[in-house]
Amino acid sequence: MTSKKTRQRYSDEFKAEALKLAETTSVAKAAKELGLASSQLYSWRVSAAKKADVSDRETALQAEVAKLKRQLAVQSHINATFNS
Repeated sequence: MTSKKTRQRYSDEFKAEALKLAETTSVAKAAKELGLASSQLYSWRVSAAKKADVSDRETALQAEVAKLKRQLAVQSHINATFNS
């Protein structure tokens, strides 16, 4: 009879701390210390990098939207002044 293993879930805070530890020592040492497979830390690192890229893009888009809103406000003001 076989028993099913339940998959361990880790919090985002745990993952962040594990990645910090891996940066200061090495992935192999951090994985051994935390009882993880080194491939798991590498996977978390890739996921964290993707999230950072998305965050950077969102920040750039927000800045562009703010710039366009300012330009629209200025143009609307100019049009209102010109048409008066």
